[in-house]
Amino acid sequence: MSTSASRKGPVGVGVIGAGVISKQYLDNLTAFPDLKVHVIADLFEEAAEARAKEYAIAEWGGVDKALNPPDVKIIVNLTIPAAHVEVATAAVNAGKHVWTEKPFSLDRESGLGLLKTADAAGIRLGCAPDTFLGAGLQTALRLIRRGDIGTPLTAMTTFQTSGPESWHPNPAFLFQHGAGPLFDMGPYYLTTLVQAFGSIRKVAAVGSKSKDVRVIGSGPKAGEEFTVEVPTHVSAMAQFESGASSHSVFSFESPRTRMGFVEITGTEATISLPDPNYFTGDIKLWRAGDEDWTTVPATGPANGRGMGVLDMARSLRAGVPHRATGELAYHVLDTMVSISESIDGGTFIDVESSAPASPALPEDWAPETATI
Repeated sequence: MSTSASRKGPVGVGVIGAGVISKQYLDNLTAFPDLKVHVIADLFEEAAEARAKEYAIAEWGGVDKALNPPDVKIIVNLTIPAAHVEVATAAVNAGKHVWTEKPFSLDRESGLGLLKTADAAGIRLGCAPDTFLGAGLQTALRLIRRGDIGTPLTAMTTFQTSGPESWHPNPAFLFQHGAGPLFDMGPYYLTTLVQAFGSIRKVAAVGSKSKDVRVIGSGPKAGEEFTVEVPTHVSAMAQFESGASSHSVFSFESPRTRMGFVEITGTEATISLPDPNYFTGDIKLWRAGDEDWTTVPATGPANGRGMGVLDMARSLRAGVPHRATGELAYHVLDTMVSISESIDGGTFIDVESSAPASPALPEDWAPETATI
């Protein structure tokens, strides 16, 4: 794993993908003093130009515009899921470290290929979600690792909505291969569970879809129909390397919205975690004999998307492992593919990959402070 040079000052960043999610990233990437965004690129260069002017970024253009500058050390890959591996591979071949939005890839073969290519080149890979680096989940994980719930045994998670077509102006891609509630929202919940329990060893699942066609409910395409390619309700069980187990629901089928439910039960207590799609939120504990939950406030940084990029940059300079690694993201991808295979085959599926343990983020880790 490359440590880059010992040069002092901000680590250079190039962003590829000027879509909706880029704004959440750029709000932080342009504010963290340990990072410097030099260029933003997009297939639609006018979109890159608009974002560049919005954030006072010096350069913009097509994809090559971000891959070529020598002062760009990390590429932040915010393209559509189907392009994640292609763009990340191009960045690796250009000698750039890469942070990719989730999912890491759409299949095992391309994901493994990317891991091997980066490893051979001495390049680091990172991947969303980095929400587990936020104050909410880090506080909960500290409590679990400290033994406040005893030995973690089981978990339940729930994500239920009626589906994004009611509000998203162009939702068809969220119902295609590589998306659906499992691939769209699963990374947040499964990454959290892996942080709490360790690697997943086997899964079993059932899935269904109530409609083959859905209708866009808002925006300029309102009323247009699109085809549903993947299950829109998934119920999955997982067993972890420790022997612990979990049950998760991922659904675009519920009139009642229930999001962010993550509850872990140990030998001594039950802990309710914040929504894993966010960076903060209170934690609640219920111990045997309690009449009600005890609330534990979150402590630590909660700046939002881009914290993982900053951790990669600082770790790169320090020559230590970063936390939201490509291996972790691939393990979550492998788990989701295994869940899909279980739905299709009606049987348990072994998960062959493993995830490295992510070191805890110090409570005093300060994104707003220049450290390199």
